[in-house]
Amino acid sequence: MRSESGVAPSEQDGSYPRPQLVRARWADLTGSWEFDFDDSDEGLRAGWTGGRTLGRTITVPFPPESPASGIGDTRYHRVLWYRRRVTADDLRNAGHAVEDTLLLHFGAVDYRADVWVNGAHLIRHEGGHTPFSVSVPEPGDGFEIVVRAEDDPHDLGQPRGKQDWAEQRHVVWYDRTSGIWQPVWLESVPRVHVVHLTWHPDVARGQAEVSIVLSAPPVPGTRLSIALRCGDRPLAEQSVAVATPQVRAVLAVDALRNGQALEDLLWSPERPTLVDATIDLEVPGQRADELGSYLGFRQVGEGGGRFLLNEHPYEIRGVLSQGYWPESHLAAPSGDALRAEVELIRELGFTTVRVHQKIEDPRFLYWTDRLGVLVWEEMPSTYEFSTAASARLIAEWMDVIRRDASHPSVAVWVPFNESWGVQHVATEPAQQALVRAVYHLTKSLDGSRLVVSNDGWEHTRSDLLTVHDYENDAAKLSASYGTADAVSGHLEGIAPSGRRLLIGTADEATATAGRPVVLSEFGGVTIEQSADGVWGYRMVESREQLEQHLTGLFAAARGTESLAGWCFTQLTDTAQEANGLTDEHRVPKLPVDRIRAMVRGDSPARVPVDQG
Repeated sequence: MRSESGVAPSEQDGSYPRPQLVRARWADLTGSWEFDFDDSDEGLRAGWTGGRTLGRTITVPFPPESPASGIGDTRYHRVLWYRRRVTADDLRNAGHAVEDTLLLHFGAVDYRADVWVNGAHLIRHEGGHTPFSVSVPEPGDGFEIVVRAEDDPHDLGQPRGKQDWAEQRHVVWYDRTSGIWQPVWLESVPRVHVVHLTWHPDVARGQAEVSIVLSAPPVPGTRLSIALRCGDRPLAEQSVAVATPQVRAVLAVDALRNGQALEDLLWSPERPTLVDATIDLEVPGQRADELGSYLGFRQVGEGGGRFLLNEHPYEIRGVLSQGYWPESHLAAPSGDALRAEVELIRELGFTTVRVHQKIEDPRFLYWTDRLGVLVWEEMPSTYEFSTAASARLIAEWMDVIRRDASHPSVAVWVPFNESWGVQHVATEPAQQALVRAVYHLTKSLDGSRLVVSNDGWEHTRSDLLTVHDYENDAAKLSASYGTADAVSGHLEGIAPSGRRLLIGTADEATATAGRPVVLSEFGGVTIEQSADGVWGYRMVESREQLEQHLTGLFAAARGTESLAGWCFTQLTDTAQEANGLTDEHRVPKLPVDRIRAMVRGDSPARVPVDQG
């Protein structure tokens, strides 16, 4: 599919909220909405669900805690209300026709959302990081949307990541992101339409399989046509009769069979080749559902102590990203800001980003796909272990995998980090069973990627043996990881954190101990500041000292023969955690070429560092 402007799905401008299922008929609903807090939780009883004007105005999709929202209130507010009138102009912008179905989409609402249209309750969704949609029964010439969002900072069983449970942010936790924080949009579709699709590229078999879910059982005569193209080069076409709402189609890609020309079609950070897909669902008696998508052919694995990309060893040069902005918190300031973030990662010399305790906006993943950055995707943690917390985490994690399984840049799934939410996993069988079960569940949902059971320490079975080590003496770091024998001795039994590195059964420990070792957090260096609460693992006094210190740390990480890769903490200063390579506004603290040289091992031209 090419849009009316002639742009292929892999060449979007980054504004479309769902980049791997693109249609021409849609309208953005972000911007000014009515808003109010409901601290006494009286809105349901008082009839706020329809026809009532709310007392404030908020800019969606920015959370009310953020300055960009126009509210900027970081105090406790458990219940939030939103209201917006959809106009006839909005419907025209979406290209809506009376015979079609109008969908209302929410990218993410933290944490629990109820939605009413013209006073009728349409949906309840739980999970603060995943999308949901609902069809509008009778759009007419316009209608009213009301959203009630509930985000309880004291509910430790909510997957919340680094959002602070305390009223004032502290240590490594940040101001909360509540309510609507990703795009809201309308989409006009035929009555029977594609709801979801997932790509399963298979390089070895020379094929691409797609799983498609329809909105309703198809009538006789329904057909699905799919075409794949790489640039101007046709790759495959398939047309199948559709008899059920769930369809699987396999497209043979003969170009993948030529092993000597295979590299031309493979995706990697150095060559992020994307394949465009055109999908037409033809149902008798209605217009065709025409949509565009894209995929990437690549293989991820491990072997010989190395991370493998497309069957070859590939060094992980990673950076930790919190995905947090001072003006908009977890919400991106704009689609352009997401592109700039990925460009910054590449410009600084990194091949990989570990998105920490956050499920990023799909538009970010579009740019990692298109520009070429590998992604470690990590589930935001709960802060307690309970039946409710386990159920919530599993349900939302399954939705995360469903949403993002088609992005070629996503290489590693990380369901747990540093035993958050499972603090006693080393000794409590129930917590250990949860971590083990989620690892295997993840592999069952997506066997094409690596899974790290619990990043940092206390691994059951993991596909990579990851360790967090904030030793800031470069010589000691080099001694610990310089050789395979050194690593074996350094990681024997107890991790640098003081917790056990391997737990679980003897078979699990043996299997994980043999996996590639990744130093998945190190660094954390801060220039000393007078501001209260500014935090880092190591303080230095100036930018010159920062460069000297980082040069040693990166050289130690790069100079080892035993590591499959590493991930530096971190990309940007984030609130009081001021240990970024850039400040919170994404301005590098050292010249970009100097940082890139440290990361890659290049030799940049020497220019004095500004001490300001």
